Amino acid sequence: MISCIPKSILAQNTNQQEKTNPKMKIEIWSDVMCPFCYIGKRKIEAALAQFENANDVEIEWKSFQLNPNMVTDPSKNVIEHLSEAKGIPLEQAKAMNVHVTKMAAEHNLNYNLNEAVVANSFKAHRFSHYAKTKGKQLEAEEALFKAYFTDGLNTDDNETLLKIANKIGLEKEETNKVLTSNQFADEVRKDLTEAQQLGISGVPFFVFDRKYAISGAQEASVFENTLSKAYTEWKAAQPQSKLSVTEGAVCKPDGTCD
Repeated sequence: MISCIPKSILAQNTNQQEKTNPKMKIEIWSDVMCPFCYIGKRKIEAALAQFENANDVEIEWKSFQLNPNMVTDPSKNVIEHLSEAKGIPLEQAKAMNVHVTKMAAEHNLNYNLNEAVVANSFKAHRFSHYAKTKGKQLEAEEALFKAYFTDGLNTDDNETLLKIANKIGLEKEETNKVLTSNQFADEVRKDLTEAQQLGISGVPFFVFDRKYAISGAQEASVFENTLSKAYTEWKAAQPQSKLSVTEGAVCKPDGTCD
């Protein structure tokens, strides 16, 4: 589904773009445990790879929790959890995950859902917000998805997150202080509240310049068309620099000097 964002919500966007090099922002609400979010990440990346003005676009990841009350249980994989949570036979849960695994493979993603650990995602979201302050949020999100869906790691575990921090270039001691505290919890809750205000009921959810939105990991053409439309409007709204010039003797490209 593609939708326009209500004006009442647009006014709440307090994130200021850089004055020196403004970029159009794409905000992505997602959850580490969402299989379609990782696929959606690949889809928006593919769209940007084909977009000639990609350098004028920045991505910001926003927190969303599909199951905020989930209790981390490393002894249980997500297929077992799905079976219990939905009250369906284990074989049916396996079949559902085979389907999504095939979808992921079409985007060169290797899902090992039989090894994925049932984990509450709140701490992973705090970690992502911390990484954002260091300019490493994109790397953090990729590493978190891989840890959860491919490597079968517990993304609610401090040691797992410290290994990810080391991999993407975050300082160990500072990261550990964040993980063992409640830092960035307010930032996560702010994202969750904002998702409610925007009417987001599922993820991934992509918001382009607070004007247009895409719900779900849709076809590449949907992302490309929405990206192009949002960017065209954003670019047209950018103030043009006008200089007050004191004229003097100059040389011009055609070789004349006056």
